[in-house]
Amino acid sequence: MTDDIEDKPQPLLEHLMELRNRLMWAIGAFFIAFLICFAFAKPLFNLLVEPFTWAVDWAGLSDRKIELIYTAPQEFFFTQIKIGMFGGLVLAFPVIASQIYKFVAPGLYKNERSAFLPFLVASPMLFLLGGALVYFFFTPMVMWFFLSMEQVGSADEASIMLLPKVSEYLGLIMTLIFAFGLVFQLPVVTTLLARAGLATSEGLASKRKYAIVAAFVAAAVLTPPDPVSQIGLALPTIILYEIAIYCARLVERQRAAARADADADDTASPAASDTKEDA
Repeated sequence: MTDDIEDKPQPLLEHLMELRNRLMWAIGAFFIAFLICFAFAKPLFNLLVEPFTWAVDWAGLSDRKIELIYTAPQEFFFTQIKIGMFGGLVLAFPVIASQIYKFVAPGLYKNERSAFLPFLVASPMLFLLGGALVYFFFTPMVMWFFLSMEQVGSADEASIMLLPKVSEYLGLIMTLIFAFGLVFQLPVVTTLLARAGLATSEGLASKRKYAIVAAFVAAAVLTPPDPVSQIGLALPTIILYEIAIYCARLVERQRAAARADADADDTASPAASDTKEDA
C-alpha cells in the first residue's frame, strides 16, 4: 500500500513552507471575500432582515414598518464588519477546504483520498442546508414568537413593541445558522468515525437515549432561551442522529462486503495454484 502514497520524504522545513503557502492562499481568499462582503454589507443585512419581515406578516402586522435600531455610534459599523467576516468565511470556504485537502492528500492512500472527497463535498452542503432551514423557517418562527409578546397598550397598560438592535439581531441569526450548520455535520462525523472503526451502529443505537438528552442540552446552550428555537434545534438533531446510525450501518455493510470479497479471493488463489501444479 505504500506505493499508493504520493507523498515523498521531505525535510521539516519544506513541509512548513508548504503549510505557509497553503495558509497564505486560504487567508488571501478569506480577505478578498471579506472585502467583497463588507462592500455589500448593507444589502446583505437587508437580506438577513427578510425573515423578520415574514414573522411580522405571520403575526398579522403587515402594515407595520420594519425598524431596527442601534444605540451606539459604532454599533452598525461593527455589525457590518461581522457580516463581512461571516460572508467571507462562507465564500472562501471552498478555497480553504481545498488548501487543507491539498496539504493532507499527499500523505493519504488512494482509497483514503477517494473516501475523503465525498465528505469534503457533503460537509458544506449539509451546512448550507442547515443555514437554509434557519433562514426560511426557524428565524421567522422565533421572531414570530417574540412578536407575540408585544403589548398594544391602553389606558391602563403601556405600549410595548419589539425594536431589535442590529447587533443583537445579527447575533441571533448567526448563532442559529452556526448551531444548525454544526448539528447538520453529525452524519458526516459519524460516518467518518465508523470508517475509522471508532464507532459502530450498535453502539450509537444503544446510546440513543443519552443522545436525546444531549440534543436538548445542546439546544438550550446554543439557541436563545425560548422553547421554540430549542425544540426546533433538538428535533432535527435527533433525526440526524438516526440518519447517522443508518450511515454507520451502510459503512459496516460495505466493509463486510469488501472483507467477504477478499476472503473469496484468498480462497480462490490456493485452488488456482494447486491446479497449475497438477498440470
